[in-house]
Amino acid sequence: MNIEVDGVGGTPRAVVVGGGIGGLAAAAALIGRGWQVTVLERAAAPKPAGAGIALAPNGLRALDVIGLGDAVRALAAWQGDGGLRTPRGRWLSRTDARAAADAFGGPVVLLHRATLIDTLAAALPAGTVRTGEAAELADRGAADRPAVVRTAGGEIEADLVVGADGIHSALRASLFPAHPGPEYAGFTTWRLVVAGPARPFAPHETWGPGRLWGTQPLKDGRVYAYAAARTPRDGHGAEGELPVLRRLFGTWHDPVPAVLAAVGEGAVLRNDVHWMAKSLPVHHRGRVALIGDAAHAMAPTLGQGGNQALEDAVVLAHCADPHGDLAVSLARYSAERVPRTRAMTDKAERVARLAMTRNPAGVAARNTLIRALRLLGPGSALRPFADIMDWQPPATRMLTRQGSRTPLGDRETP
Repeated sequence: MNIEVDGVGGTPRAVVVGGGIGGLAAAAALIGRGWQVTVLERAAAPKPAGAGIALAPNGLRALDVIGLGDAVRALAAWQGDGGLRTPRGRWLSRTDARAAADAFGGPVVLLHRATLIDTLAAALPAGTVRTGEAAELADRGAADRPAVVRTAGGEIEADLVVGADGIHSALRASLFPAHPGPEYAGFTTWRLVVAGPARPFAPHETWGPGRLWGTQPLKDGRVYAYAAARTPRDGHGAEGELPVLRRLFGTWHDPVPAVLAAVGEGAVLRNDVHWMAKSLPVHHRGRVALIGDAAHAMAPTLGQGGNQALEDAVVLAHCADPHGDLAVSLARYSAERVPRTRAMTDKAERVARLAMTRNPAGVAARNTLIRALRLLGPGSALRPFADIMDWQPPATRMLTRQGSRTPLGDRETP
C-alpha cells in the first residue's frame, strides 16, 4: 500500500526519522516554523539511551526557541563548588557553578534523559510521534520531486526529511555511501543513576590513568554517575558490568565506593564510544537534512552531543522556510552547522585524548598542566568553554505557546 502524506491546506510536510532528543526538538521547532510534522520512531515506546544529560547554556538557549528553556532550567540542582580530582581525592582544579552561570549566562542543568524526552514529547501535538515505525530512505528527493520514506505500512512522501536516527544512521549511509561512518574511539563509557550517598559530596570528575569517573547530583536527590576507561571494543565482561566498575574504580576517593555499593545488578549502561573522525562535507542532500549524532557523532568528553543536536534542530527550522527554496535553505543549514560541529568534534577528541592518557609520564604532565592553569585564576578554567557556551540561536519566528518563554518568537526572520 502506498501512503502519501500531504500537507493540509498546502502546508508543507516534514518527516523526522528518529524520536530522540534531536528528532523531537526538530519536530517542535519545525511545527513552530509552520511545517506539518510526523516523527517516526523505531522503538515501540520511547527508551532513551543513557542515564543523565547535562544541558549547557547553549543547549538551553536552543530550548528557549521552542518555549521549553525555563521548564528545563527549573530542574537544575545547585551544584556548588566542584571540580577535577585525582583518584586519591586531590583537587586538580576547582570550579563554582554560580561563577560559571554568571560567565556563560545560565546554569548547566543535569537531568535524566527520560525527563527531557518526556518534556519534548509533551510539547508536540497529539499524534505527531508514531512509535514502532521503522523507516528507511527510498528517495532523497530533489527540486522537482518529494523525498520518500519507506515504512512497513507503505511509502510516505515529504517535502523535507530530517535524519535524526543516531550514531549508526541508516539515512547518513544512504546519503553518503562512501563515507566511512563512525569509528571506535578506543574507550568505553558506563552510566548509572542511584540513590544519593548519605554524606554530602562535591560534584566532581576524577581523572586517573586511562580512566575517568564523574559523580553529579540530580535535583530529586539521586546521583548520576558516569565512567570511562580504555578497553577493547566489544569487550563486555562475562561477569557483568558492575564487577568491572568495582575493579576499575572501587578504591577511588569518596563517594565513588558508596555509589558503586548502591548500584543494583543490571542498572549499569555500557556503550563503546564511537565518533566521526572524518566529517561529512555537508549535512544534507536532496530534501534530507541530518542532525545530531547522525551528522556529527562526537566523543562525550565535552558533554555536547545532546546540546549540539538541540542547536541543529533550531538552526534547521530557522533555515527551512516552509514556502521558500528548500535547496537554498538546506545549503544555509549546512554552511552554519558544519564548521561549528566539526570544531566541537575536534575539541571533544582532544579532551578525550588528554583525559584518557594512561602513560605515567603523560598523566603527571597532564596533572601539572591542570594545576598550573588553576593558579592563573578561576577564569582560566572557564575560558576554554567560552566558544561552546556563548552560542546564540538565530532569530526565528516561532509559534508562541501560552505561558511559554519564546524570546525569539516576535522577531522577523532575516
